[in-house]
Amino acid sequence: MVARPALVTAIEAGEAADEDAARWAALERRDPEADGRFVYSVRTTGVYCRPSCRARRANPGNVAFHETCEAAEEAGFRPCRRCRPDEPSRRERQAEAVARACRLIERAEGVPPLADLARAAGMSAFHFHRVFKALTGVTPAAFADARRGARVADGLRTAGSVTEAVYGAGFNAASRFYAGAGARLGMTPRAYREGGVGTVIEFSTAPCYLGTVLVAATGRGLCAILLGDGPEALERDLRQRFPKADIRPAEAPFGTLVAQVVRFVEAPAQGLDLPLDIGGTAFQRRVWEALRTIPPGTTASYAEIARAIGAPGAVRAVAQACGANGLAVAIPCHRVVRSDGALSGYRFGVERKRRLLAREDGAE
Repeated sequence: MVARPALVTAIEAGEAADEDAARWAALERRDPEADGRFVYSVRTTGVYCRPSCRARRANPGNVAFHETCEAAEEAGFRPCRRCRPDEPSRRERQAEAVARACRLIERAEGVPPLADLARAAGMSAFHFHRVFKALTGVTPAAFADARRGARVADGLRTAGSVTEAVYGAGFNAASRFYAGAGARLGMTPRAYREGGVGTVIEFSTAPCYLGTVLVAATGRGLCAILLGDGPEALERDLRQRFPKADIRPAEAPFGTLVAQVVRFVEAPAQGLDLPLDIGGTAFQRRVWEALRTIPPGTTASYAEIARAIGAPGAVRAVAQACGANGLAVAIPCHRVVRSDGALSGYRFGVERKRRLLAREDGAE
């Protein structure tokens, strides 16, 4: 047998130690986000648990980590009777119940009563309402309203009239749809039906230390700041984000705006005193507004942002909202990291995220 190089062995040992340290930190927090990623066993009790188990914390010297329940059982440990790690977690059961409720809402012609949805989920109405909002970031009524709005959007392409599409989607009065039509469609129903005619977006590109930046604006303000490797790819990205808009290269005066954005990207701490046309869903806007409160040179985790907007169970939805952000740096999703402090995905590339954070921290 060929001996492994000592350096390789040392590196692997260091990586394993770092991983164990992160897992122990999750145990100390009783972090439900770590459930399903690993389990831990306690030598003195002979049981293994979820990271979120509420049992008394064991001595670190008696704890071992296992990738799966099967691995823990093969090592001779039995599942904890308190957290039942070999069964679906409470969060998984709640997620399945909420998923069933969402399917009921999507199939219903109108809005199912809260009591019916709660009964299908096996919960009281009050508890179901709280769990649904924690996992999805919106209330059952808001989810139902959004689904009906989406059905109107689909129906507008084929229905004989706007009114036909509105009633076909389950609204019992056209006025209820029109009251929030702008937020649902991003424009009036008539404009949506006609393909977004009248929505003009001007754009221009410029080089910056992160490659190329594209700046786009409507009459209301900046609607996109995109980072990439070249103008052509960024223009395609812009057109995919706003497929119904009238997108055109900007006139010469736009150069001053672009220069201001480039200076901001180069030095985010100076701020950007320009109006933003943020768009997005109600939940995305809540996330993006929370991101704008993170000071330059600091970071926050996805879980911290979820708690800040009052939806602690919506960590994954927060991550998706970060990925949907099209206003790079102005809405600083690059300042959001994993709970262990590690960099995670970034719409414009993890290396750009690293460089942005390094520059804000004075390291670049």
